[in-house]
Amino acid sequence: MAAVDAAPSATRPVVPHVPRLHVLANSASLADAAFRGGAPAVQVRIKGTCDAGVLAACAPIVAAAQQAKAVVIVNDRADIALACGAHGVHGGAGDLPVAVLRELLGPDSLVGGTARDPDTALRHQADGASYVGVGPVYATATKAGLPEPLGPAGVEKVAAAVDIPVIAIAGITVARVPELLKAGAHGVAVIGAVAHAPDPAAATAELLEALGV
Repeated sequence: MAAVDAAPSATRPVVPHVPRLHVLANSASLADAAFRGGAPAVQVRIKGTCDAGVLAACAPIVAAAQQAKAVVIVNDRADIALACGAHGVHGGAGDLPVAVLRELLGPDSLVGGTARDPDTALRHQADGASYVGVGPVYATATKAGLPEPLGPAGVEKVAAAVDIPVIAIAGITVARVPELLKAGAHGVAVIGAVAHAPDPAAATAELLEALGV
């Protein structure tokens, strides 16, 4: 991924490319470890706290990303993304529509949408999505209540239908990266592979190597 230069605090940096590795983080310490491992993007996912708490947690992550020349995407919350100066937002299935997120964040921000099938992915593409997150690809215990895993074949169907990058998510490991790339994935989003690793920074570096970054 091309380096993202830090911009003046009054404006968000322009992000020309969708990073190939997205590390989901619920704390500044985990984000810092990912950045030390070379992560080009952190998706901030913080649940169970007030809006002020989420915003406060995002601030140091955005600052660390500027130092690392990396990207911060806030899950679900366009308002928090705007307030903290993040590079973009990822909308889940029950969140604001991609078209609304794009209108709120403007043309220079990353906007991701979740898709499990080609039709949904094509709609997101038409509505201005920068990328689609496809999953769950594999079974995972990180998040409860998920639908049945799609497997690499599900990723392949979506990737063949759209022109924007496909980011595979859920149950991703280093060993599974090659088959996802073969299926047409641009990259992967991970939680447990980094968050539950003995050395999150080293785990991040291993994923980047598997992705060929």
